[in-house]
Amino acid sequence: MRRAVCPGSFDPITNGHLDIIARASKLYDVVHVAVMINQSKKGLFTIEERIELIREVTAEFGNVEVESFHGLLVDFCKERDIPAIVKGLRAVSDFDYELQMAQMNNGLSGVETLFVPTNPTYSFLSSSLVKEVATWGGDVSHLLPPVVHTAIMERLGRK
Repeated sequence: MRRAVCPGSFDPITNGHLDIIARASKLYDVVHVAVMINQSKKGLFTIEERIELIREVTAEFGNVEVESFHGLLVDFCKERDIPAIVKGLRAVSDFDYELQMAQMNNGLSGVETLFVPTNPTYSFLSSSLVKEVATWGGDVSHLLPPVVHTAIMERLGRK
């Protein structure tokens, strides 16, 4: 069985994230979405809320499993016998950082990283940017799955 992981904080999951997960789900039998727990950061959504939103928007794929993790991603991979990490790349600046991570992960455990170029429609998109624009009242509805847009508007006190 071919398995891969798509890691991230997903606070919140965007259409850009969803595009990468959807594309990975066509290449692998099982795609694990690993929601990173960072104790030092206060997210807009709790880990549990993020997991639920991701499960809801990936349910149609039928081969996506969502869970949280903390620590080294390679340990997550070892525990689940996952040989590949799938990462979306938006720009050259992403590549510089992600290449270092990929080389470190491979050196630590032999896990390979597959880089998927982002859909140009989402090349500028990040969760941080979406949160900032939404906080100031900007329209982010076209950047998020509808259920996630509803959740962020409710969280920010807008209906």
